[in-house]
Amino acid sequence: MKKVESVAARTKVLHDAGLRKTGPRLAVLQVLELAKSPLSHADVADELDDETLDRATVYRNLMALTDAGLVRRTDLGDHVWRFELVREYTAHEMAHPHFVCTDCGVVSCMPGVTVKIDGGGAASVARKGFEVQLRGVCGSCDSPKLRRRHA
Repeated sequence: MKKVESVAARTKVLHDAGLRKTGPRLAVLQVLELAKSPLSHADVADELDDETLDRATVYRNLMALTDAGLVRRTDLGDHVWRFELVREYTAHEMAHPHFVCTDCGVVSCMPGVTVKIDGGGAASVARKGFEVQLRGVCGSCDSPKLRRRHA
């Protein structure tokens, strides 16, 4: 696994958020830094399989990072929580929509896409926060080869 941020940078992020530096927390942060899309608890645990961290430890650390505001937890409609970094110390934008393929279930971040909410309820939505999810068929599933197979 390639290191994106130094241990010192991750340690500072944890300290600034009021969290202690622990090996499991640093490992979970590193996995989330490398992720190109939100990861489920199982995805993170699988990535850390070599680290001999049990799933309960991974889950507790994901929740601690979420409670500290370093990680966002999202349900994309399939009743599976997915986690992604939200701090500006990563290249990942703070709020962005996600695309979910209705055929294969792949989740993709769409950081270059913005959504504008017009109307009277926009202020209350902005105060409470919201998530935007786009659903459809991804390019891989929509290929002509796959369409012939499903026909």
